[in-house]
Amino acid sequence: MAHAYVLGQMSAMRERGIYLVTDHGLCGARGVVETVRQAVAAGVRIVQLRAKDETLSGHLRELAALSDVITSDTKLLVNDRLDVAVAARSRGLPVAGVHLGQGDVAVSEARTALGTDAIIGLSASTLREVRDAPTAVVDYLGIGPIHATTTKPDHPPALGASGFRARVAATNLPCFAIGGVQTDDIAALVDAGAAGIAVVSAICGASDAYQAAASLQTTWQQEQK
Repeated sequence: MAHAYVLGQMSAMRERGIYLVTDHGLCGARGVVETVRQAVAAGVRIVQLRAKDETLSGHLRELAALSDVITSDTKLLVNDRLDVAVAARSRGLPVAGVHLGQGDVAVSEARTALGTDAIIGLSASTLREVRDAPTAVVDYLGIGPIHATTTKPDHPPALGASGFRARVAATNLPCFAIGGVQTDDIAALVDAGAAGIAVVSAICGASDAYQAAASLQTTWQQEQK
């Protein structure tokens, strides 16, 4: 039963296109909620709320606000905080799951806490991390960084498209490229096997979040042909 579930979730996370990871600082005066509203209006269908220094109650308030600007088919995920995802889902907020780092709570614990209908993502950089990812628990991998990025100053060495390709080949999980990715990287990453492109500054740091998201999404769709 668990295996059948994972196959279903893997299918849901394949070919998902542009994946927005929020950043309060980069969103600036526009704010996270408005940035997400514009990105979703432009076609983005995966949004991860990343607010590492926020309290549980602060997370819940922001997730409630985000629930008013996303569409019914948008996957809303929480970065790192399993407790937030559990609390949000218990309150009926449309949180699809959680994205975890290598040093966060174990993905098996997250699966037990969230249940079989949740989406669980895992960050990976090295080939070992990719190969060791538990495919019976995890629904997708976020692999990077593709380029050096200021949004995560302690990141491991940049992989480039070739390093990303090697990691995609080492797993049957859908792989999302992340880390300094811009529109002109999409073709090479699609060719390398990306199931989607996760971005932070390319949308959050843009003066026009809608246009930035639309450009990324259009390029992604063109590369699927």
